[in-house]
Amino acid sequence: MNSRVTEATAPLVSIIVPVFNEAGTVVIVIDRLLHIELPVAREIIVVNDGSTDGTRAALEYMSPNSLVSVIHGDRNRGKGHAVRTGLARSRGSIVAIQDADLELDPAQLTDLVTPVLSGEADVVYGSRFLSPTDAPFITVAGNKVLTGITNVLFGSSLTDMETCYKVMRGEIARSLALTADRFDIEPEITARLLRRGHRIVERPVRFAARSRSAGKKMRWRDGWMALRVLVFERLRRR
Repeated sequence: MNSRVTEATAPLVSIIVPVFNEAGTVVIVIDRLLHIELPVAREIIVVNDGSTDGTRAALEYMSPNSLVSVIHGDRNRGKGHAVRTGLARSRGSIVAIQDADLELDPAQLTDLVTPVLSGEADVVYGSRFLSPTDAPFITVAGNKVLTGITNVLFGSSLTDMETCYKVMRGEIARSLALTADRFDIEPEITARLLRRGHRIVERPVRFAARSRSAGKKMRWRDGWMALRVLVFERLRRR
């Protein structure tokens, strides 16, 4: 049964922003996160995963804001490690993840957070494939394969397991005991939610896919890693 997030629980949305070498977009993303309309308070936790392209300088020269905290990693350890670092720092009754590359417009977070706030859902995913997309064929095909395998293994009916936009009640997020360091954080989160019986509600989001030359970081080997995580999570004992 869904638990409505009420004023009694001091509603706060913790938005975790993992970032690696996104000097050209990270400040824009943070500015948009500060200005999107949310019905409750927010905190923005930016985790700089050992960037080497000027991201650190961009974050340090950003105008100070009490709603934003920045954590600088000493070296690149992967998106999963950055997400876990942000999650450990989070205080929110709701946790959301926002990539720093502008493939997904931060303005869409409001529609994903609202069902959790209202108690309609405990977990909401922003699906890039519930509406037409012009994403590259390899991106769509790879996602469909991994999402299809997820549905077979866990009896779910998802359309976008790999989405960055994963929003959920804070106590659920912090109870997942995540261990992944790289892009395998996406299947690990999904598998652990499904194994624990949490229904994932999907909402459509707009998606401006980047090419590899424009900075896309996922590679084919990340797909194999995701597959391994899904099978391991399905077979391991509770």
